[in-house]
Amino acid sequence: MLERIHLSIIREVDRRGSLTAAAEVLFLTQSALSHSIRKLEQQLGTEVWTREGRALRLTQAGESLLGLARRVLPQLEHAERQMQQYAQGQRGTLRIGMECHPCYQWLLRVVAPYLASWPEVDVDVKQKFQFGGLQALSTYEVDLLVTPDPLFKPGLRFVPVFDYEQMLVVGRHHPLAGREFVEPCDLSDEVLITYPVDIERLDIYNQFFVPAGCAPRERKTIETTDIMVQMVAGGRGVAALPGWLVQEYGARMPVAPVRLGREGIAKQIFLGTRDEDAGLDYLEAFVVLARET
Repeated sequence: MLERIHLSIIREVDRRGSLTAAAEVLFLTQSALSHSIRKLEQQLGTEVWTREGRALRLTQAGESLLGLARRVLPQLEHAERQMQQYAQGQRGTLRIGMECHPCYQWLLRVVAPYLASWPEVDVDVKQKFQFGGLQALSTYEVDLLVTPDPLFKPGLRFVPVFDYEQMLVVGRHHPLAGREFVEPCDLSDEVLITYPVDIERLDIYNQFFVPAGCAPRERKTIETTDIMVQMVAGGRGVAALPGWLVQEYGARMPVAPVRLGREGIAKQIFLGTRDEDAGLDYLEAFVVLARET
């Protein structure tokens, strides 16, 4: 009764906003698309959507089918891509999701030797998601997730890749430069430059400022690490970055690291994959190489 084409139609109408646009994507005529849904409605004994003027509004039954389509179709498409890759004797594309903005430079050092070792595999890096990276991994938008904040849940596995310390980075002539460590309230008068992510996901807030009941005077967001460090070097503010990255920039720019608190903020980077992909040689090879780099 319920076929894949029905789910595809409902998903594409929701994505495209009209029967005409959905029909074009699915290589159907509009009349064939409408006929397919009318036949389904007759079999189900309920309407999938209703018309409001020229717009379509999903019924409760339609909303339920849309939820099913969003869960099932990506899995079918993922399986088909894998079968096609096996049939063609190739591996296709390893899609990597990034939830760690400053890890991009590290990733480049992994990707170069990986591409040399796996000439049949392409790599695609996705840094922005319409939703969270974990959901992107669960719904097959990406095959591997680089994250400092793993969420262990059924069906996913996370492998620690390397440890690092989150450090404050200041200009070389900043009053805090040369200090062994800073306390949260030492930054009450500072402009903090961060990546454009929710405050709840920033370690310097949830592990440093919030427990002490302090906050910086102002927060500015910048997307690129290079510009962020340039701003710090120019005396426009301070930032928090992985210690290894601060050392790299410190070798060529007038910036310096300072520990956040007497004990510092210890972090790890994890690679997340799906349990069902365990044993895929090209995926496992990337994880092994990442841990060695």
